Amino acid sequence: MSYAETALDQLEKGQLEAFKKQYALSLRHDDDDTLFSLGEELYSLGFLNQSRRIYEKLLKKYPDEDELRTNLADIAIDEDKNDEALDYLNQVKPDSPAYVESLMVAADLYQTQELFEVSEQKLLTAKKLAPDEPVITFALAELYFTMREFRKAIPLYLDLITAGTTELSKVNLVERLGVAYANAGRFEQAIGYLKQIHPGDMTPDVKFETAFTYLQLKERTTAIRLFEELKDSDAHYTSLYPYLGQALEAENRLPEALKALQEGLGVDQYNEKLWLQAAHVATRLDDEALAEKYLTHGHQLDSDDLSAVIQLSNLYVKQERWQENVDLVQPYVKSDDADPQLYWNLAISAEHQEDFAAARKYYDAAQPFFMDQADFLKPAIYFYREEGASDQVIKLLHAYLRVVPDDDEMALMLEGYED
Repeated sequence: MSYAETALDQLEKGQLEAFKKQYALSLRHDDDDTLFSLGEELYSLGFLNQSRRIYEKLLKKYPDEDELRTNLADIAIDEDKNDEALDYLNQVKPDSPAYVESLMVAADLYQTQELFEVSEQKLLTAKKLAPDEPVITFALAELYFTMREFRKAIPLYLDLITAGTTELSKVNLVERLGVAYANAGRFEQAIGYLKQIHPGDMTPDVKFETAFTYLQLKERTTAIRLFEELKDSDAHYTSLYPYLGQALEAENRLPEALKALQEGLGVDQYNEKLWLQAAHVATRLDDEALAEKYLTHGHQLDSDDLSAVIQLSNLYVKQERWQENVDLVQPYVKSDDADPQLYWNLAISAEHQEDFAAARKYYDAAQPFFMDQADFLKPAIYFYREEGASDQVIKLLHAYLRVVPDDDEMALMLEGYED
């Protein structure tokens, strides 16, 4: 038995002092091939310092062996010594047998630095030099997956699977392909692959993607089951709650939808979207007090989120809380890009408070956006009629009758103005 084999045996037994002694003897006495294999084994076990010493010793003896440089670069990357890694990689020339491997290591280095385009170019060069090497195809697919460029990743995963490779580096390629299809919006193709994964082999992420895909395909019963299974196994997987709530609401299971969203708020109380979604379901359940509570909380979390402002404003208008609506909305209509619904709500509030100048201002601002909505046009017509704005009344009557042509009262009013 070589010293290297003895060292690894001692390491497996947890005898670190004995390992260090056998490792030192291996460095002095074992042949170079045995040492190289020991370096690889120690690297895979995470003993970077010991592995590096072996490669550095061999490199002094074999300065033309660029594989040693790529191995040393790998160790340097693991130790966050990026400049050192680049020094090793730059010494590997294009005519070297290790050049393709150096490109792969360089791509990994640039990816860790989030220089994805540089990483992509390294991998594309490697693929051009070794087009049939599955590890390169896989690395490029994984890079695109990380970059969320799923449409580029899909054909690469397909090439690997078609060639009979369904797993690389402990990554299930069928699973990856299904998730890539789902994220690319190609849900029919996605589910075909995701269904092939045994439920026991699904990670939480894959179970989520599978449930999400069924939801997009409107197979909500299956989606709900998978989301609930995920919730039961990992209640802190916060992404599931909005979609579980959405699926239950779409099935008109409103109390269950509200309960799911409330459970989500229990683990993700700073998600303003979740508060707003819960408020929407509470509104559908005619629980306006609860809806207001959730809307107010969501608005406090993100005062710049106009969806919360609009929903809360709509609630105030419905409950005829005119001044509260004005106080809420006015700060948001000072810019030119305010949501037109806020103009409409302010117009209604101002009119009921008999602030007719303000009401006119906000009806004028809202008007261009609602010329096809009868529930805006009809009260606006009466308002402008009271204001004596005949031209506006006529314009709005024409618009209204295009939407509701059989409203005899409005038709007679228009005849009266045009006679």
